[in-house]
Amino acid sequence: MKPVRIVHGFAPGSAIDVSIRPLAAQLSEQFAQTFSVEPRPGATGQLANELVSKSTPDGYVLLAAPGTSLTSAPQLQKAPYDPLKDFAPVAMITAFSYLLVAHPAVPAKSARELVALARAKPGYLTFGSTGIGSGFHLAGELFASLAGVKLVHVPYRGGGSAAMPDLVSGRVDLMWDSYGTVRTQVLAGKLRAIGVTGATRIAALADVPTIAESGLPGYDLVGWHGVLAPGGASREVVERLNTTINRTLDRADLRALWTQQGFETPQLTPEQFDQRIRRDFELYGKLIKTIGLRAQ
Repeated sequence: MKPVRIVHGFAPGSAIDVSIRPLAAQLSEQFAQTFSVEPRPGATGQLANELVSKSTPDGYVLLAAPGTSLTSAPQLQKAPYDPLKDFAPVAMITAFSYLLVAHPAVPAKSARELVALARAKPGYLTFGSTGIGSGFHLAGELFASLAGVKLVHVPYRGGGSAAMPDLVSGRVDLMWDSYGTVRTQVLAGKLRAIGVTGATRIAALADVPTIAESGLPGYDLVGWHGVLAPGGASREVVERLNTTINRTLDRADLRALWTQQGFETPQLTPEQFDQRIRRDFELYGKLIKTIGLRAQ
């Protein structure tokens, strides 16, 4: 049978890559058909998004995307597609809080101490991200906005794994990323976990407080990964993929794997997923205006 390509816009080892690969393996088994993962890094995921948006809507080319590559990045750079019209939402794979981590040389062990340091030295602290408009970038900007401090953003192409060497070496001070991306370095003591971005702690790292409870009340931001087909995909194709993906998300072994990565596995209908995309598009649009980011 013709293989199915699942395209994403970030580097191998990035959060979306870690999220989609075990699912692709299970889909290959359940459909008795190859589901291959194809990284196409660049432009905060926009290259991959454009490729899929212009593909034939027959179900053989799918997009795996972090939410912000569809809900914030297109509001910060001119996109050759409409994120709300040119895709058919299929299924949300994972939902997750981000983790704020610091190089051990940074003299702050909590959000409160980090805010104090940033206030004492405006523009001194740097943070890396997967690119302008990414969820990790906006997480840092939201922190700076709520705390009333100045942080210097350093965007990297290709995902959190691209920024990791500079973070571990201390050339960059901070980073917001998924737990799965920074887990090894945190457990090895090469990075210090400061706080979780969501309203609840990550089960796999229960001793790390939320940013809100450790010094910055009101801070609450979560991300998600999802699968989408090109706009115009038939209802039959979308429903079949949604049913199979949601059934796969319910497997105990995959739930355990994703829990270790700090992911939850919501099982939404295509309609619910579409509503979430539209809600986040509006939410990030307001945040972008509040913090004064300009379209590129």
